[in-house]
Amino acid sequence: MKTLENLYRQIIMDHYKNPKNKGLVDDPKYHTVHIKNPSCGDDITIQTNVTDHHVTGVRHEGSGCSICCSSASVLSTIMIGKTVEDAIYMTDHYLKMVANQPYDETIEFEDAIAYQGVRQFPARIKCASIAWQAFKQSIKGKE
Repeated sequence: MKTLENLYRQIIMDHYKNPKNKGLVDDPKYHTVHIKNPSCGDDITIQTNVTDHHVTGVRHEGSGCSICCSSASVLSTIMIGKTVEDAIYMTDHYLKMVANQPYDETIEFEDAIAYQGVRQFPARIKCASIAWQAFKQSIKGKE
């Protein structure tokens, strides 16, 4: 189990130190949602582009802990190319997974599976969820 925990920690730190799709764009095709958690300081903005009912772009910018910032990077890499329905379904079940609620364990979460351990730390659930909540709002705004 320690080896798996180390792998997950490595995924989180890699996305934190080398974030993918970071930086916002000035493009009206992107729907932008900003969420700030005043209790911990996590501050994230997600931009989503939807074309022909598929996620064609996800950008993020923000500040906060490694879990918050890295989960935005992971989110941005796995959602591009998904249908809106699949993206919302995956987001809903990711949020359930990190909150220690029953979720669809058949979903291939890719690197997002690294955040399943946060359920052991209730104070960190918001850190792992904030980007995903912003993404869900942004994609619903583009349907």
